[in-house]
Amino acid sequence: MTSELISSKELAKADPVFGQVSFDDHEQIVFCNDKDTGLKAIIGIHNTVLGPALGGTRMWNYNNEWEALNDVLRLSRGMTFKSAITGLNLGGGKAVIIGDAKTQKTPELMRRFGEFVHSLSGKYITAEDVGMTTEDMDTVREVTPYVTGISESKGGAGNPSPITAYGVFMGMKAAAKFKFGSDVLEDKSVYVQGIGHVGEALVEHLVNEGAKVTIADINQERLEEIRSKYDVTIYGGQDIYSEPMDIYAPCALGATINDDTIERLQAKIVAGAANNQLAEENKHGRVLQEKGIVYAPDFLINAGGIINVYAELENYDRQEIMRKTENIYNTTLEILDHAKINNITTHTAALNIARERIATRKRENSK
Repeated sequence: MTSELISSKELAKADPVFGQVSFDDHEQIVFCNDKDTGLKAIIGIHNTVLGPALGGTRMWNYNNEWEALNDVLRLSRGMTFKSAITGLNLGGGKAVIIGDAKTQKTPELMRRFGEFVHSLSGKYITAEDVGMTTEDMDTVREVTPYVTGISESKGGAGNPSPITAYGVFMGMKAAAKFKFGSDVLEDKSVYVQGIGHVGEALVEHLVNEGAKVTIADINQERLEEIRSKYDVTIYGGQDIYSEPMDIYAPCALGATINDDTIERLQAKIVAGAANNQLAEENKHGRVLQEKGIVYAPDFLINAGGIINVYAELENYDRQEIMRKTENIYNTTLEILDHAKINNITTHTAALNIARERIATRKRENSK
């Protein structure tokens, strides 16, 4: 049985790549397919003005290929601005592998993916993301040097998740300082949605500071594990967005701030680790502003992970990793103040700063 081919006329109407809303002048999109291993992957290279495009690989069981394409476009674009605003000499890239990481991921598949990464000759450097581990990056490293986030025993910076969480914690404290006048999170109600590696590390920081933490996740077994480990509350309601809370921390997949949720959202601050939290950046950033909800831009406060893996390229030590990650606090405060003074959304304020750095470098390169 063969699938019917889409006619060229219908395909032209579809505008499958350049016509995507999430396409933002990406430099290159690479579709990777290997029959023997079952690999189906997409690498998105958004911008390389500041340096090679660095960004993690996500393995996810997408509903369809268009969903995977949209995700890699949004994620790679976000990586451009994340590196730019953090002051790193890196561009933005990302990769997605279509499939179930629990049942379909094999060493052979990871090595084949690494060969596709290697074929780009360093224009794209990969790392771990959702569905991936440090051990997977070690496997990719067997076939290409263009990978970061490898094991410390192999000379890498190790798992970036704890550093990502620390950066989010710093950004959250800065947002609290801006909103409440104090960055002390003791007795603040914080709802953490998504408790993977980053979410768990964030929960630990919050519990240590005395915050009242409530957790939510689709994995009930994981919820029970985190509750028993940190003595936090599992959310048992039906609509987390309608719950009165001080801080909403989305730490799973993106676009949880959307047309359906934003009007119900009762949080005073949104600060989490997920990428692309705003389904529509301009629209939903503006609604948050109108509701008086402080939004700590995701691509700023979740930059700890890329700071960590960048250390492998620049050979700086753990102390410098932590210094750069702690500085997320200062940058977040500056952006929140800048947005207030200029009456623009915090997302726009952060984006403008990132874009200006890229534009400045582009002018310098053209001389």
